[in-house]
Amino acid sequence: EVQLVESGGGLVQAGGSLRLSCAASGFTFDDYAIGWFRQAPGKEREGVSCISSSDGSTYYADSVKGRFTISSDNAKNTVYLQMNSLKPEDTAVYYCALALLACGSNWSLLDEWYDYWGQGTQVTVSS
Repeated sequence: EVQLVESGGGLVQAGGSLRLSCAASGFTFDDYAIGWFRQAPGKEREGVSCISSSDGSTYYADSVKGRFTISSDNAKNTVYLQMNSLKPEDTAVYYCALALLACGSNWSLLDEWYDYWGQGTQVTVSS
């Protein structure tokens, strides 16, 4: 059974940083993407970033480009999302998800491609 467990959320002041982790287990897929998504109250879920397992290719939404960095530690089966220069509008529940595709363009941040989801972790940025 595929399991994705997020951690690292919390409360931070604007301009601060957080690092989210997504621990993945229970699968033997060779090529896949791990994506980070977020959903703020009253808003639709938004794709934030993704990374491919095969070659480490990444993609970012324009709203986080230059501030967020996605990375992976294959030995630990863990994907990280380093979030710097946080803004109040980054406040949301952040989810990681797994898709059987490569990450590399805007369509790879569409949640319809992702079959497995974690339970989410809350990120709150105060002004």
